[in-house]
Amino acid sequence: MADPQVTAAAVKGKIGTLGGGFMISREVKAVCEQTGTPPRAMYFRGRCGVLGEVDADVVMAATVFFTADDVRANWEAGKSLPVERAVELYAGACHDWGRRRLGDFAGAARLAELLEPVVRDASALCAPLFAGWRALPLPDDAPARVTHLMHLVRELRGGLHAVAVLAEGLTPLEAMVFSSHEGSPLGLVSGEDMARFFGWPEPYPAPGPETLARRARAEELTDRMMAPFFSALGDEESAELVELVGRAG
Repeated sequence: MADPQVTAAAVKGKIGTLGGGFMISREVKAVCEQTGTPPRAMYFRGRCGVLGEVDADVVMAATVFFTADDVRANWEAGKSLPVERAVELYAGACHDWGRRRLGDFAGAARLAELLEPVVRDASALCAPLFAGWRALPLPDDAPARVTHLMHLVRELRGGLHAVAVLAEGLTPLEAMVFSSHEGSPLGLVSGEDMARFFGWPEPYPAPGPETLARRARAEELTDRMMAPFFSALGDEESAELVELVGRAG
């Protein structure tokens, strides 16, 4: 029998990259130019607008890994764009990127079919951005649909990873700096590069053996918390999912 935790670990990197690739795309750049919204403000308004027109502290509580000052500055910088419109445009950019990136991928429809039960039946506890994006309508065409679904899996894992990091007694900065990251929109990046992107000022702390062990445990705990959702798939479906995600990436 396929181990759903192994499946969750096997697909996390590629799904993280493909599910978030649109965030640094020409499609999002076009939306920024169309609306006059700075790129970082569009990131927060478009991604987190599913929470509603809330205070920046609510956005920080959902995103976890950014600095409070960075969240507030960029969330408020985009306030001229209503959140409903920001989400509509950002989701549209996600779908258009998927059409461009995966339009020739023959496995897109089947990959979407495999991911749908994973996200449909998943608990949204501790994953508010996942819940918000899951409430949006899925597009009908396979490349856009599978990209939206991979973004959902990415948001689900992100919410649970925050729980795992805090449960292990790590700060968000420690969690970023003390590990490389394979699921970023750019693919594999160093911990320090990730911390810079998230707005954390240097210098960064140096890890000790116990902190590195806690960081590894947080990653394993995230895989474990994701496992029940992948148990929606049978053995053959799990193997097919891993194979298709690899091909898509």
